[in-house]
Amino acid sequence: MYAPRTLEPTVTGAAQQFPVVLLTGARQVGKTTLLRRLSQGERTYVTLDDPLVLNLAKTDPALFLQRFPPPVLIDEIQYAPELLPYIKMAADRTSQPGLFWLTGSQQFHLMQGVSESLAGRVAVLHLLGLSRPELLGQGLDAPPFWPTPVEIARRSTQRSKLTLKELYWLIWRGALPAIALNTAVERNLFYSSYVQTYLQRDVRDLARVGDELAFLRFLRATAARTGGLLNLADLARDADVAPNTAKHWLSILQAAEIVYLLEPYHTNLTQRLVKTPKLYFLDTGLAAYLTEWASPETLEAGAMSGPILETWIVAELLKSYWHNGRRPPFYYYRDKDQREIDLLLVQDGIIYPLEIKKTASPSREDVRGFGTLERLGLPIGPGGVICLAEQSLPLTASTQSIPAWVI
Repeated sequence: MYAPRTLEPTVTGAAQQFPVVLLTGARQVGKTTLLRRLSQGERTYVTLDDPLVLNLAKTDPALFLQRFPPPVLIDEIQYAPELLPYIKMAADRTSQPGLFWLTGSQQFHLMQGVSESLAGRVAVLHLLGLSRPELLGQGLDAPPFWPTPVEIARRSTQRSKLTLKELYWLIWRGALPAIALNTAVERNLFYSSYVQTYLQRDVRDLARVGDELAFLRFLRATAARTGGLLNLADLARDADVAPNTAKHWLSILQAAEIVYLLEPYHTNLTQRLVKTPKLYFLDTGLAAYLTEWASPETLEAGAMSGPILETWIVAELLKSYWHNGRRPPFYYYRDKDQREIDLLLVQDGIIYPLEIKKTASPSREDVRGFGTLERLGLPIGPGGVICLAEQSLPLTASTQSIPAWVI
């Protein structure tokens, strides 16, 4: 089964401009499937998961590229950074676009030496799990989200409504294609295998983890904090590891695109803002598995019900940008007086504020805090409350309720 991905036109366009296209993302989000489908068999496919191929790439990269000349798709490039200078030379020799398509399970700028090797020659794109439009077969018509009345109305005509039970089933199940597209896949078995075969292996390669049980405790403690402010000291204490270890392991999860850190918005005029990021897992199914919620019903009724909903919404909004090849202009607001706004979209000097609430009846009180943004001295655009309402209705002159099913 294949769901058309929003990123497809962006990949095709990038391949017409750059000699190298790099697609990053966590394991199992569909990077290889997407690129192989777009290549239509017209380029050689080689994976560095193969030990023999990897050995050749690391010991004799020049011979590797002779054996696998462009156009070529190289899977999991992070395992053989030795190839990168040779890819650069090959790109410079011909100056042709689309020579090398690469995938990596770590963010590009965190791979040692990669940015220096391919600067100016590579288009870097990010892929997450399936977005809801992609699951609905609407992936090729899923522009970046903006909380304007026109955009909300447009999405309302395209998306099907979700009941509370259906929404939390999506959240609990997760968005990785192998499980999202096939309901016959047993969820607990899938995520158990995912943690053992992918996360622990990737992190072991990156961080040389000696105590796998300690790392699993850390994963679970991190998942339990999704949707909240990051407190490294508390996280390290609960995982029973040193603070420096927790900081390092968190950076690895961020590099592997398992978690996302939402930074606070600040300008030179707002020195009272806190500087602590908010932590989000990028796949809610993985977060729910690690925190041991046995069913969508128990998840919806439990202590993580609100944070996991916020996590799902933030991940969906991120997909709407990353899957269009765009950098998400996302921040949150919180000052030392505890005034907080869940999400700010900042574009062209205009701030679009959003609250995320697990309620079907939002009110003007939920957007009252938007007034604190006036101290920033920037124009404030349309905003609203992303919630469980069945339809979008005005709350104030510039805000509205935004049903979660339109995201």
